[in-house]
Amino acid sequence: MRTPIGVLEVVRVDVVQPDAITEEEARRAGDGSLDELLAALERHGEGEVHRIELRFAGPDPRVALRARSRLDAGERAEIAARLARLDRASSHGPWTEATLRAIAAAPGTRAADLAAGFGRERLSFKADVRKLKALGLTESLEVGYRLSPRGLAYLRSVSANDNAT
Repeated sequence: MRTPIGVLEVVRVDVVQPDAITEEEARRAGDGSLDELLAALERHGEGEVHRIELRFAGPDPRVALRARSRLDAGERAEIAARLARLDRASSHGPWTEATLRAIAAAPGTRAADLAAGFGRERLSFKADVRKLKALGLTESLEVGYRLSPRGLAYLRSVSANDNAT
């Protein structure tokens, strides 16, 4: 799983009885005490309780990917092909290049405002931007987005090709 701290691996999932949970496990799970954890479980009502063991599997690979500010012809072609597939699969038509250009023109703009500029619903727009993020082209900010160095390099290469034709 990708998380803000990096990639986590689920090592093990066990069903446990609440009375088998230790004070140490409750604290490791983020509760202040075993009593707090048991009270929270009780509020959720009936059902199984799972102990999930996680392991840090490494940094988010998108971080290194998006830091790449130089793209060779093969990388540019791969990005273009993946963006073309996203555009073809979209129910609302081609969106990738226009979205990259909008983010480049107004970094830090709220997703709702960017979405409105395209006549789109915010959550659907955000889902699309996450697809760009998975390719290392955008970065999320506290508010809004910006293009990553990789995204800027790609957009510059597209603009250069547009100007050459």
